[in-house]
Amino acid sequence: MIVRSVSCFTSHSFSSVGMRISGEKRSLTSMESMNMSYMDPKTVTLIGIPGLEHVQFWIGFSFFAVCLVALVGNIILLIIIPTERSLHQPMYIFLAVLAATDIGLCVAIALKMLAIFWFGFYSMAFDACLAQLFFIHALQGMESGILLAMAFDRYVAICDPLRHTTTLTPFLLVSMVLAVAIRAAVLVGILPILLKRLHFFQSIVIAHSYCEHMAVVKLAAEDTHVNKTCGLFVGFTILGFDMIFILISYILIFQAVFCLHQKEARLKAFNTCTAHIFVLLEFYILAFFSFFSHQFGHVVPSTHILLSTVYLLVPPALNPIVYGVKNKAIRKRVAWIFFLNH
Repeated sequence: MIVRSVSCFTSHSFSSVGMRISGEKRSLTSMESMNMSYMDPKTVTLIGIPGLEHVQFWIGFSFFAVCLVALVGNIILLIIIPTERSLHQPMYIFLAVLAATDIGLCVAIALKMLAIFWFGFYSMAFDACLAQLFFIHALQGMESGILLAMAFDRYVAICDPLRHTTTLTPFLLVSMVLAVAIRAAVLVGILPILLKRLHFFQSIVIAHSYCEHMAVVKLAAEDTHVNKTCGLFVGFTILGFDMIFILISYILIFQAVFCLHQKEARLKAFNTCTAHIFVLLEFYILAFFSFFSHQFGHVVPSTHILLSTVYLLVPPALNPIVYGVKNKAIRKRVAWIFFLNH
């Protein structure tokens, strides 16, 4: 009896000790996870292009060339459009606003990105990161809204040409630009505000070359369902809404064009839209690829970051080239600036 009691007592003691040890291990693990998190970080680290750190110094030269083309081209448009009276039309006023937006987008991305690639300036203040995030996404939203305004201009010019000047009055143009800017600022402004309410982060290293919304959200060690849902809402409210109405505009435009009896008239109508269609395709295809791959996809990080950077920098470089090649007045003024002015 005594032996049995001792054995029972011993087994009970060992089991209680084992339970105590496992409990201590669990508490130690949770304490370690808490210690590994960052509370209200003051700085973040941008690593550039993960997997391509050894060559991103050279990649920086190609992005610098694209930025240079974008800045020079859009600055020329901002010089030519106000000074050339024949370009004082709604389409080119919207183009001037688009050029200003593209310059802001290039500056918002390129300065920090090239500092990372060339000088190894990886650290960035957390609030500065949120500010960059806001300006990049707000300017994206503005660009999408201006493309919608340009599609509306093409719709009125082709489907109701006699009322084009009376419909698109200066007051309406200013109202449309202000509405586009306010919509982008208000909707995108929600994203950094929601990020500021997060306090614990599992890492402060952002695997990106600039501060992008989902890249920052993925660092959080808290529940981020609200942030992800809001990101989807903002993306679809701006890009989705604009793309649907642009598509409707061009369906109506093509219906009106195909109703024209003369072949020359149809070709002329199509010719006025080709530049805008090209810009729309390259903007929205790259935009939705970047958006969905970050939200749902399993794309290789280096590929995603390269394409998302290309999506932000290539349209600003292409826009002045596409519209400049298609417009005779812009071509003549550019030739005068670069050649005849010397």
